[in-house]
Amino acid sequence: MGKSQASLLNFTNFWKRMDKIKLEIAGLSYSQTQSGAYALVLTESGGKRSLPIIIGGFEAQAIAIELEKMTPTRPLTHDLFKSFALSFGISVREVVIYNLNEGIFYAKLICERDGQLSEIDARTSDAIALGVRFKCPIFTFENILASAGIIYDENSDTTEEKSTGTTEKQENPMSSMSLEELKIILEEAVNEEDYEKASKIRDEINKRK
Repeated sequence: MGKSQASLLNFTNFWKRMDKIKLEIAGLSYSQTQSGAYALVLTESGGKRSLPIIIGGFEAQAIAIELEKMTPTRPLTHDLFKSFALSFGISVREVVIYNLNEGIFYAKLICERDGQLSEIDARTSDAIALGVRFKCPIFTFENILASAGIIYDENSDTTEEKSTGTTEKQENPMSSMSLEELKIILEEAVNEEDYEKASKIRDEINKRK
């Protein structure tokens, strides 16, 4: 047995033995701690804990575009990877966030081809961007949620939202636009491949619904 096969077997046996916890994507927001970064919030399925992960702008856009069902004028990198994988009969079955070391999350893609499982190491942001395209579940383990998970405080969030609502309206020029105007500039932003702008416009549209 080769080294890569032994590594795969060990990891596969490891995550099969442990109880995995399913995560759902709760949302994306601008990071309050790192300029130009985003916070991807994953929530424990059927639980109260959330797992915030800081990711780059490109990966955040890639995730948001798929979640919002936007159609880029040209395939993005993660779309290309999906097409490439499917052309060779490879599907992504799961995303597993399996480790947390010095604030960095580590993830693996669990793939299948002809009934055989294999795993690919990936940055967590890339793994999730691909996972949403393959519509596969995202998992982690109890030790990671226990060390990095937070419990969402509904009362404090509501208070903060009320105190900042007026300022946001004053600083956000889109707040004065009609829904039809927002849809027009959204289409323009997608056509121009300005996905960061498109994501902001989509957020504003969702607020109106």
